[in-house]
Amino acid sequence: MDGAAAPGQVSGRFAARRRAWEDEHLSPLAARSYPAQRAVDEPDCGLRTPLQRDRDRIVHCKAFRRLKHKTQVFVAPEGDHYRTRMTHTLEVTQIARTVARALGLNEDLTEAVGLAHDLGHPPFGHIGEAVLDACMAARFGSGFRHYEHSLRVVDVLEKDGRGLNLSDDVRDGILGHSGRAEPPRTLEGNIVRIVDRIAYINHDIDDAIRAGVLRETDLPRDAIAVLGDTGSHRIDALVHDLVEHSADAGAIVQGAEAGAAMDELRSFMFDRVYLGERQRGEHVKIDRLLHTLFDHYVEDPSRLPDGGGAAGADLGQRIIDYVAGMTDRYCVRIFEQLTIPESFAL
Repeated sequence: MDGAAAPGQVSGRFAARRRAWEDEHLSPLAARSYPAQRAVDEPDCGLRTPLQRDRDRIVHCKAFRRLKHKTQVFVAPEGDHYRTRMTHTLEVTQIARTVARALGLNEDLTEAVGLAHDLGHPPFGHIGEAVLDACMAARFGSGFRHYEHSLRVVDVLEKDGRGLNLSDDVRDGILGHSGRAEPPRTLEGNIVRIVDRIAYINHDIDDAIRAGVLRETDLPRDAIAVLGDTGSHRIDALVHDLVEHSADAGAIVQGAEAGAAMDELRSFMFDRVYLGERQRGEHVKIDRLLHTLFDHYVEDPSRLPDGGGAAGADLGQRIIDYVAGMTDRYCVRIFEQLTIPESFAL
């Protein structure tokens, strides 16, 4: 049965009804769901907007499923309550949708960008990203940035090289979600860009305290006085601040006091956690692991399964496509196969 060729009563009216709802209820500054701008034109779904369809493609793709076994901050943590890249993604998306709804912006676009923003993150979190960037610079004179690779995942690598054919606004939000990239062109994309930072700073504090790396009393007092003494209080304060200042500005902005307090917390986390003594020890191990794998494939590209990535890519890109797609545990397993004699493997 072809719903596009022979639409029913609901699907035949869905797009017109949704357009009318957006015109009535969304802010004039909000991105609209129609028409979909895609690299390859395709008929719209009769029961979902193009942005809902993008969201569904993201949730059903292989790269999204792998996020549950990728590090957020703590490598291979012992315990069930630490964040993974998957739970980080879900927290960002939930907070971002709250902001979008409060501002009358397009929740479906915000959700799609939030769900896809970290699909290109390699194993072992930001440590893994730094190591792969160094590998690419040393061997090929280029680099690796996870936000660029997230776009490559949805454009090229998913669906056996066909990509997900996402809408241009979603693609733009994915590429622009990092503070190192140019900001997205939509307000919805800019929500994810700021909320990503709000989420990871506060849930990383929670995980660091759980891991015994920090104590509540270690946190900078001035920032805590402004934002609150628990993660939920800080997120609530930052979200209210973001919504109120953005509504006044017609852009996605933080207030000066809240923004400064969040920057203070972020600097503190880099000093004490992300680049702290415990993580530096892990960095040495991850550096050796990823360099070993990277050099292994450089020396003999035939070892790359299925060529490593999309057909026609150069060797460095094919290695990155393969290694960056690994989960933490799969990466460790391949390293063990290369370095530990079978008779000693458990």
